[in-house]
Formats: sequence, structure tokens, C-alpha cells
Amino acid sequence: MTKISSFSEYQTEYNRSVNDPEGFWAEQADKFTWQKKWNKVLDWNFEDPKMKWFEGGQLNITENCLDRHLAERGDQVAFYWEPNDPSEKNIQLTYKQLHAEVCKFGNVLKNNGAKKGDRICIYMPMVPELAIAVLACARIGAVHSVVFGGFSASALSGRIQDCDCNIVVTSDGAFRGAKAIPMKETVDEALEICPSVKKVIVLERTKTSVQMISGRDVKWKDEMTNAATDCPAEVMDSEDMLFILYTSGSTGKPKGVVHTCGGYMVYTHYSFENVFQYNGGVYWCTADIGWITGHSYIVYAPLLAGATSVIFEGVPTYPDAGRFWQVIDKYKVSTFYTAPTAIRALEAAGLDFVKPYKLDSLKVLGSVGEPINEEAWNWYNENIGKKNCPIVDTWWQTETGGILISPLAGLTKTKPGYATLPLPGIQPILVDDKGNELKGNGVEGNLCIKFPWPSIIRTTFGDHERCKQNYFATYPGLYFTGDGCKRDEDGYYRITGRVDDVMNVSGHRIGTAEVESAINTHIDIVESAVVAYPHDIKGQGIYAYVICTNKNKDHDSLRREILAEVTKVIGPIAKPDKIQIVSGLPKTRSGKIMRRILRKVAEGEMNNLGDISTLLDPAVVEEIKNGAL
Repeated sequence: MTKISSFSEYQTEYNRSVNDPEGFWAEQADKFTWQKKWNKVLDWNFEDPKMKWFEGGQLNITENCLDRHLAERGDQVAFYWEPNDPSEKNIQLTYKQLHAEVCKFGNVLKNNGAKKGDRICIYMPMVPELAIAVLACARIGAVHSVVFGGFSASALSGRIQDCDCNIVVTSDGAFRGAKAIPMKETVDEALEICPSVKKVIVLERTKTSVQMISGRDVKWKDEMTNAATDCPAEVMDSEDMLFILYTSGSTGKPKGVVHTCGGYMVYTHYSFENVFQYNGGVYWCTADIGWITGHSYIVYAPLLAGATSVIFEGVPTYPDAGRFWQVIDKYKVSTFYTAPTAIRALEAAGLDFVKPYKLDSLKVLGSVGEPINEEAWNWYNENIGKKNCPIVDTWWQTETGGILISPLAGLTKTKPGYATLPLPGIQPILVDDKGNELKGNGVEGNLCIKFPWPSIIRTTFGDHERCKQNYFATYPGLYFTGDGCKRDEDGYYRITGRVDDVMNVSGHRIGTAEVESAINTHIDIVESAVVAYPHDIKGQGIYAYVICTNKNKDHDSLRREILAEVTKVIGPIAKPDKIQIVSGLPKTRSGKIMRRILRKVAEGEMNNLGDISTLLDPAVVEEIKNGAL
């Protein structure tokens, strides 16, 4: 497949994609195996909203990920799996072996009652079987809903209920650093209130003793022993659902973002090959498959491109902070894609953990999940890339399916902290709060996109109106990203962060309302307000202000109980970093919490709180300032 090879070619391709989007994307789609060609490239409006790409086309994404590679690269490694414990044996799967495993597990799913259109929840550690389960769902036309393994039983059950899953695929437990984490136990607790689930398929990973419920629970190993390796790919319409992935919103309930088969396939592949300038070699994305980065840039796009990838089970600091660099040398990784949170944590650990490793196989570095700060960018560039590897600072979202704004490695001149320029087919626009376009360079506003791209969100599962209100109603005729953005004098884009109540903690989007709701389940808490504040490692930390009804309650024990409550309801990723107990919150006379003030206090900007004269009780602000952590 052809990819852009110079910056002037990027400019030509970009102009072509804007002037003739249908012709441009038809050309990209033509490079894949279709069981039936499409009737119409694009039918869309942002009012309903309705976005249909390659309508009438029929395909199966796994034929393009696997089958079409077998003749030429059947014996090439598709995945190296690197376990959490470096002393445990690693695994490698060739394209031929991966194809056989996916077909077998597709048959396992069918033998357990799965059929086209069913929703299947996958709640697993970062093992090869997670990728196999995802691809097997796609193979048989079932819709996968992967839930990150760090989520609690409560968060898991809510996601299972929302999309009415009938099968859960899980494991006995997971290894993460020095810890073994139960997973089947969490599933059992979640399923107490999920009557739609008829079968649970359990992989043995940690050899933890688990309860197996007769008639419902079956073992992965037993099921695979009896499964056939022939599993024909289900014929899917281009606009059939491929997967649902839940993301935090500014209101409490997570929303199920829906992506479909054809457009997602075309766009993720195009973005992967061009952003990373992938041309063979070993590629490693350190994300978890439970997030969109893992879906798009561990499972689907690399396989569509016939790449060799690393799947990593562990954490960057186990057994020590040199683990990433050891893995890069071990597999001779040429393209490395990770998050600013990990970079900052490894920077803080010091260069003694970097020095033992050569890192001479590296050609391209990537960053994902949040804007990377300049200091971390420079550290990454100098100490990992040895000033010899372009850094692609990628901006995109769960809802976009793939990378939208990014340098093309080695072609686009980079600038620390800037996502730089849009990919071909992406038409960004900055608007003010009233929706007026901010033209020219040297402006700052709200980032919107004015034309659809193939992997754009189609709906939120079971609630199309919510999709409309969240993304298309704020500025009619535009897709609103929810992010603020600057466009500098060179036309480069710099993302400034969320403009709504969604926090970006270690690259994970967490809604403030979600965390507040979890805190408020504590018997002694009458009300809470949560804001983000700058955090040296995580990018953003979580600062919670809570009102406690029990005046005799010990504050330290209250904080511990709140952390336990949030862990139970959402998971450890959402635990507040700071909890300030207050007697009241700054509210307007209409009862609205003035989060602007709480953010300023959390950020330590006590003397820059703005006008507080409209507050119901301005004295509350002094108390909050004096008690700031």
C-alpha cells in the first residue's frame, strides 16, 4: 500500500482529500479485500447526525487483518507477547498461528451460543488471548465490548447491562507488577445483577482458585481443545457494528461509543502507515487493549498493515524502571508508542535505568493519551531517541477511532507540545464559545471538525440522542471534540485540554460526575465536587472537595474510606490524589457550583479567583483557600 513519502506529498494529498474526499477515501478502501464493493462512498449530515461510509460494501475485517496475509507472510511473527515477569517465557504467534487461534475461538464463541450481532464483554489481562478474543468476535460478526481490567465490579456490570451482553470472556486473574489481581471474582460479583449473561469463558492465567458455576462457566482451555480451526468469516455490511467501547462523559454514566466495520478499517490502517511511516520492523504500543489506543494501534491497524507487534503484560517500572528499555532492546523495537504519564514516571526514575540499554533499533517515537509537556518531550527526544528519532505527538479520541492530528514521522517538522497538522481527510476548525469560526493563525478556541472521516463515531449505543447532544449539538454543523486548542503562527495545532468536566488522568478520560457519584455513595458524604489539577507524573491529578455530615469523623480515616469507595465503584484509576474536607462549596444563587474557583484553589492560584460577588456565601471561598492541600 502506498504511503506519503515527503512533506510536499503530504500537502498535495491533504488538498486532494479536502477537494475530493470521496475519491480520496475510495482509493484507500480499494486496497482491501471486499466481498462486495460499496454502492456509495459517503452519505452524511451532522444534524441527525448520520455518517455512513462505503455503504452497501461487504467485508470482514479479520480477512484483511489475517487471511490476506497468509500466502506472503504466514510465517512472519504477528505478535510477540512479553509477560509481566521477565523470567517467564515469552510467546510469539505467527500470522498463520494467530489465524488458527482466532478461528478456533470464533468456534468456541459459536459453540457457547454467540451469533452475529450479539454483544460480548471481554474483561481480561494483557495476554495474547485478549487480542484473539477481540478478533474472534469480529470473525463471527459479534460485537466486542472490551472493559479495562482495572475497572470494578460495579463499573463492569454497568457496561454489561448497557449493551445487554450474553457472554463474558475473562481470566482467573491478572499479573500487574508485583501483584496478582483477581478478575473472575470481580466478574462473579458484577454478574449478580446481569441476567443477560448466559456464559462465562475463563482463561487460566494466575492459577488462582476460582468458583466455576455449573452450566454458566466454562474453561478456555477445555473449549479450545475441542474447537475446529475452520471458521468462515461472517459477511458484514460496512456499517455493521464492529465494537462498543465505553468512555467517560461529563455526566455520570459512561457512554458506549460505536464503531463500524468498513470506515474504521480504512482509516485506522491509513493513519498507522502514515503517522508512523511504518515500513517493517517491530512496532510496540504500550497501551492496554481495554482502551481505544489498544483497539486501533495494537490489534487492528498493525495487523491490517501486516506488522510485527509487541503485546506487553506488565508495567513500566517492574521489576525496575528500566523495563521498557530492556524490552525495546530484546525485540529490537523500531517504533515505540507510549503515554506522557509513562515518560514522566521514567524520567523521574533517573537515567541510571536507561544507561544499560542500547536503544539503537529505535527509528520512531510516539506519544498518546494527552498533550505531552515540553520537558518530557525533550527528555524522551534526548535520552530515548538520542535526538535521532522523530516524535509523533498524536491527538485523537475514543470517538474518532484513529489519529486525527499528528506529525508524519520524519516528514513533518516537529515542535515540542504540538500535535502539529491534521492528517489528510481531517478538516479541523477553531470556534469561539458562540460558534464563530476563528480564521487565520495565532488564534485559540474550541476544536471542532467540519467534515466526517471514515472512523468517526456513529452513535452511542442505545442512545443516539446522547451522541447528538454530546458531539453535534454544541456547534450545529460541526463535530465538537470537547477540547480547547491553539493554532500558532505556523498553523500548528496545540491541544490545551478539555473544556468540559472530563479529566485526563494518566491518559485515561474520567468524568468528574462519575467520581463525585462514587464519593457520594459514602454514608457520611452529603456532597462533593471534583476537579483536575496539574500533576507531575499523571498530567492531571484528581482533587476532591467533600462535605461530611459527621462532625466527629476522623479526617484521615474518612479519606481512606473515600478512596476505597471510589475503587469499589469505578476502579483504582479514579482515586482522588487529594481530598479536602469542607463545610460548603462555592455556589451561585441558583445552586450551581463554581468549579472555576475550585480549580484555581487546586492549582494553587489563590490570588486569582476572579469575581466571587455572585456567590451565595463568599465566606466559603476563604475557608476552602485556608484549608487547601
